[in-house]
Amino acid sequence: MTPHAAQPLDPRRYHEAAPRQVDTQAERMPVCLYLEVTNRCNLLCTTCPRTYEELEPPADMSWELFTSIVDQVPGLARAVLHGVGEPMLVKALPRMVAHLKARGTYVLFNTNGTVLSEKNGRALVEAGLDELRVSIDAASRASYIRVRGKDYFERILRNVRAFRALQEREGLTRPRVSAWLTGLKETLHELPAFVRVAAEAGVREVYLQRLVFFEQDSIGLARPDQGLYESMDRTEAAILAEAEAEAARLGMTFSASGAATEPGMSLRRPEDGTPWSLCRRPWNVMYVTANGRALPCCIAPFSQRGYENYTLGDATQDTLRAIWNGPAYTDFRAALLSDRPPEACASCGLRWSL
Repeated sequence: MTPHAAQPLDPRRYHEAAPRQVDTQAERMPVCLYLEVTNRCNLLCTTCPRTYEELEPPADMSWELFTSIVDQVPGLARAVLHGVGEPMLVKALPRMVAHLKARGTYVLFNTNGTVLSEKNGRALVEAGLDELRVSIDAASRASYIRVRGKDYFERILRNVRAFRALQEREGLTRPRVSAWLTGLKETLHELPAFVRVAAEAGVREVYLQRLVFFEQDSIGLARPDQGLYESMDRTEAAILAEAEAEAARLGMTFSASGAATEPGMSLRRPEDGTPWSLCRRPWNVMYVTANGRALPCCIAPFSQRGYENYTLGDATQDTLRAIWNGPAYTDFRAALLSDRPPEACASCGLRWSL
């Protein structure tokens, strides 16, 4: 029996696919792919590095590159179709979703909701999208403009409200729709109101997402002093409790306990001061940029400036298998297993969750 024919993996628990590792070689191909279908965006978020510098040449992932990557991993459990851009700007997005769903893959992405029209929404429904995460990041127009850089708050709420109404009217259960707010000190006080805003738009799930920031050379609001982890005071904790109570009152799902970017990815820190040692991503996950650059995970672009510091391969030049257990990946895993991890990983788990 091949590894891909083994017991099917629950796509929502993909992070548990590999046990604690001691080997720099991965026994199986990645079970989760982050495919940055575009690095273009129509917002100017103050917490995103692409707002301030060009990480790579602007591009949409070509259909040829997309299918080449996906078809090399026939046992793929989970695909996340976002990176540092807005995926719904890509015309081929529904086709990409359908291609993955035909292979039995669980598919999701984050969107800013600005172009979630009825036409685009229906196309995603018909393609079989499993999960649609709408990053709104504010409960008021003024806060939205301050954090997101553009005045789209009311448009997004109209779009989401209309899409959820469409789902309710036609009895559609997929995609699951959730609303996300990045945990900034500037906007945390709005969290209970954010829960109400989401409920009014018909969304039944709300998540507080941990801010990912540069430890040094911070950009915009993505600064250590803006994050909540290890620095939350009693007032801020009370706000979280109020939001939890409001969600319960409204019959909603609310999660902020780990403030992880992926529910279930918040792991207990080891007491020996090596939080990175718990990370399984280099044995489970590969992130591929719109231009084909292979990175270790979705946090890497936020943790150290310059993709050249943690590029592990080029999917336009090599096969995924050659990259996955090639010299750059095995060296990266070896460093992660040591007491001198890659710089992009050294603080991971200290100020944001794994």
